[in-house]
Amino acid sequence: MVNAGKLLVVLVMLTAACNMKKHKNPHVEINTKYGNIEVELYPEQAPETVSAFLRYVDSGYYTNAAFYRVLRDDEQPTNAPKSELIQGGLWQTNYKLSAGLPGVKHETTAQTKILHKNGVISMARLEPGTATTEFFICVGDQPGFDYGGANNADGQGYAAFGKVVKGMNVVNKIYDAPESDGAFTPLIYIFKIKRL
Repeated sequence: MVNAGKLLVVLVMLTAACNMKKHKNPHVEINTKYGNIEVELYPEQAPETVSAFLRYVDSGYYTNAAFYRVLRDDEQPTNAPKSELIQGGLWQTNYKLSAGLPGVKHETTAQTKILHKNGVISMARLEPGTATTEFFICVGDQPGFDYGGANNADGQGYAAFGKVVKGMNVVNKIYDAPESDGAFTPLIYIFKIKRL
């Protein structure tokens, strides 16, 4: 016969374990035909950017989105600041939705202290405050994307907000996929992005 007190203790411990957060920070998974990419987000450092990105994830906006752009060092002009990345979002698959969203307040790397190192995810933008659903993942360290870096004429850099923690091999496979003038041919579809 099982002691009722011991059974209660075990049940309480199991319930507590089930209710514990898996991670301190939110994690999302980007599902592609090349495999999955797990990204840890940093809401304490980049609250506006993470909040917007998670809204888009939770709304299902990234279902059937795509990685559509790649920058490789050997294909860029020798007199320009170099950068290496893969870029994705809705621009090629649902531009109207992306264009209709309000821009996210720009959070510089000087504010967040999240530098554009290998595997860092960041928001693509034109002017500061215009970022919406488009993002990129750094392949190698990209200091030109940081505040004051050479890759933005305005010196504000891009809004980094997380980092790949699993699946960098998938990022590299995507990076090496067939492309033409920096555009993936064909597009590399993002089946969905989901919270873990």
